[in-house]
Amino acid sequence: MEKFIDYLHKDKNNYFPVFLMSIACIALNLILSFLVGLINVPIWMDTVGTVLAAVIGGYLPGIFVGFFTNLCRGITDFSSIYYGVLNVLIAVAATFMFEKGWLKKVYTTVLFIIVLTLIGGGLGGILPWLLSGFPTSGYFTDLAFDCLDKTITVLLVLLIIKFLPESLKSRLYFYGWRQTPLSDEDIQKVKKIKCRSIFLRSRIILILSVALVILAAAATTISFVLYRNSIIDEYAKNALSVANLAKEYIDPEKIDEYIKLGDFADGYKETEERLEMIRESSREIEYLYVYRIEPIGCRVVFDLDTPELEGANPGALIVFDDSFKKYLPKLFAGEEIDPIVTNDTYGWLLTAYTPLKNAEGECVAYVGTDIAMSILAESQLSFFTQMVFLFLGFVILIVAVVVWFVDYCIVYPIDSITLRTAAFLYNTDEDLSDNVEKIRKLAINTGDEVENLYYAFLKMTEDTMEHVEELDKKTRTISEMQNALIMVLADMVENRDKNTGQHIKKTAAYVEIILKKMREMGLHEDLLSDRYIENVVKSAPLHDIGKIRVSDNILCKPGKLTDEEYEKMKQHTTAGYEVISRVIEQVPDSGYLNEAKELAHYHHEKWNGKGYPDGISGEKIPLSARVMAVADVFDALVSKRVYKDAFPFEKAVDMIRQDAGTAFDPAVVEAFENALDEVRAVASDANDKRD
Repeated sequence: MEKFIDYLHKDKNNYFPVFLMSIACIALNLILSFLVGLINVPIWMDTVGTVLAAVIGGYLPGIFVGFFTNLCRGITDFSSIYYGVLNVLIAVAATFMFEKGWLKKVYTTVLFIIVLTLIGGGLGGILPWLLSGFPTSGYFTDLAFDCLDKTITVLLVLLIIKFLPESLKSRLYFYGWRQTPLSDEDIQKVKKIKCRSIFLRSRIILILSVALVILAAAATTISFVLYRNSIIDEYAKNALSVANLAKEYIDPEKIDEYIKLGDFADGYKETEERLEMIRESSREIEYLYVYRIEPIGCRVVFDLDTPELEGANPGALIVFDDSFKKYLPKLFAGEEIDPIVTNDTYGWLLTAYTPLKNAEGECVAYVGTDIAMSILAESQLSFFTQMVFLFLGFVILIVAVVVWFVDYCIVYPIDSITLRTAAFLYNTDEDLSDNVEKIRKLAINTGDEVENLYYAFLKMTEDTMEHVEELDKKTRTISEMQNALIMVLADMVENRDKNTGQHIKKTAAYVEIILKKMREMGLHEDLLSDRYIENVVKSAPLHDIGKIRVSDNILCKPGKLTDEEYEKMKQHTTAGYEVISRVIEQVPDSGYLNEAKELAHYHHEKWNGKGYPDGISGEKIPLSARVMAVADVFDALVSKRVYKDAFPFEKAVDMIRQDAGTAFDPAVVEAFENALDEVRAVASDANDKRD
């Protein structure tokens, strides 16, 4: 067994092991049904292999086994072919219920058996009614035995499954992937993919179903018409043959005597008895009679009784039915007429007339036979039922094959590409590479236009990702160059008033520390996103860019500024706003420059409204400017300037704390105080570098 399993695993696709399993299941059906037939027990055991194939292999193997089991049985018992649709329906039901987990619990297993019984015994018991035209005796008894049959079937299937190795069972379920198999999670995602109108799978199945129905209807109609005509011809020949046979036992020379004397005529009784025997010899013949055709009607010679209708007495006159009037010229002339179908006084009948001639060749009477067309109707119903059941089995098999083909050769490959495309990530270079790799791993190999589409899409994706990576690299280079230029520009401005570049770096660091601490504290959660913090930190070095318009005499003055000089110094806020605004006009999508403009304009505003240039207060001041105000003043306090010495760290912190609620936003100061360890680390590192 282990060597056999290893051999099956060498099969890249599982077509061969599934085919072997299907053949084995067909053989199991045939062998078990043959064995129970030998011991003459009232069960059938012809669906064990079908249910087993459906449970282990899925829809297509189960339907295949069900259909071809009855096709094989039809070699010895042709009627078995018509029952093939029941085996197919059992396969469909068994697969559906097994996949829903009905064999995992006792009560659902009972329901499993009941459903199979209703299909096999319920529909199977009704089918003979349609085929034979009369109710099947013992219907409920047969249903009970079928329930026993399906119970044993399910128990055998459960026993076989229990002892089958898991590795073998995994190879016997028929998927038929034409690509790298999707995980269960991905299959569920694929099933959730929506379409604007109708799914391709549904559209193909709908078109196929309509085509099959039309084809089946056309084939059934043509077969039905041919069969009906054939049966009518056969019955007509039979009726004519019986009429000709009856003619051999009637003496044409005694017709007048038979009409006058009836039963009292010599030989009448004996002839009537022979005619009775002839009628009884043919099951189809309903009426047998002998009439002499007269201008006023049919004169009765012989008219045999039937259980439903007493025959007319000899010599009685029967008026012509309307349907016979067009044949009267030939009847008066004693000529042959073809069998005809009528629906008049005596019902729906097929009638055959043959002339009875005397020695001189004159037609003295006609021998007539009637076949009730109800027999033909029953035969037609039986034939129609056979055709419907036969075609239904074929249709289910064909639909199952097409559904499999559509799923694994069209729908799953296309939806797999859709699924991978919808999950594209562009966050990092690694994400971009993963995108392409996930599509490459699909390895679609349908060998048709879908495969061509896949490889064309894969190449386009690879080229696009390379282009995106190249653009991303160039964008990062431009961004880094832009940041470097801004830092150089800001550093040049700082150097004009004898400060080092450490000021812009430290203030940016303090701003980042304060903003992140505020987010930790749950403040301004709707505003403090990663992108916002990044923009403010990048903008921080430009907060004093307006000093480029302030003269060196004021910027570098070692002493206290006069009122006039101080007013000019204050103008660096509006100057910075104007400079950055002009840059934004030239480069409208410059991102963080909008925050830089706010910082440059408002970083000297105070919480109590006594700042400049606009004198606004409270939360009217942009958050970025309120944070920059604390960072800028603190760094000025702990840094040495041409006009002052550096304050000790604790002293500077205390001074910031004292101005909370007046110069500074209290919440910003609180966040600043909660992050003193990080603030101290930045201040110490900057002092070390300056020393």
